[in-house]
Amino acid sequence: MVISTALGYEDLPRLLTLLTGDEKHDGSSFSTLDVLWVLYDRVLRVEPNDPDDPDRDRFLLSKGHGPAAYYAVLAAKGFIPMTTLPGFGSGDSSLGYHPDRLLVPGVEISSGSLGHGLPIAVGVALALDARGGQEPRVICLVGDAELEEGSNFEAVQLAGRLGLARLTVVVVDNDSSTHGWPGGVERRFELEGWNAVRVDGRDHDALERAFISNGGVGPHVVVAEVRS
Repeated sequence: MVISTALGYEDLPRLLTLLTGDEKHDGSSFSTLDVLWVLYDRVLRVEPNDPDDPDRDRFLLSKGHGPAAYYAVLAAKGFIPMTTLPGFGSGDSSLGYHPDRLLVPGVEISSGSLGHGLPIAVGVALALDARGGQEPRVICLVGDAELEEGSNFEAVQLAGRLGLARLTVVVVDNDSSTHGWPGGVERRFELEGWNAVRVDGRDHDALERAFISNGGVGPHVVVAEVRS
């Protein structure tokens, strides 16, 4: 069933006000808003009327502990009814404080346990490589602080060694990591053979260009810098 909607980016603040749960993790969630909008509005090949199409692009939200912006974008794009938003976080709502892939159309993984999404994305990319062809793409969103979980860099190393060209990671860098990385977080990826670019995480055109052009073969990382 297609959920009729004709909403744009300017409608997202209104949709976010409908999410009245107690644990929105506002800073974590809202830092992802522009990245999520650009992905669903301009980049991802996935349709609300067929969210399980085997040829769809796969988007994995690893930063799942702040899903309010994700739900707002899914509602704006017709994956979920807007009427579900006010129930966010309640016991009888499908919209939990962590997204549940069994309850929310379009959600690829149940996430929120930091450090899980990127390793899963590597596995998904490997499975699609076994199927053959250059499409679909796998795009995984992580937070800069989340990258301090060691499992992420095991995944970064493996993806670089295997040259997983269909895999793109977007790191929302809102300066929340405890220790940071010399040369920026992108340098850690580059050392493992990734193509890397840093852009303004609120600039929609710059984000689109970064997602569309991966700079060559191998996996690609887009560091989306968000400071407000």
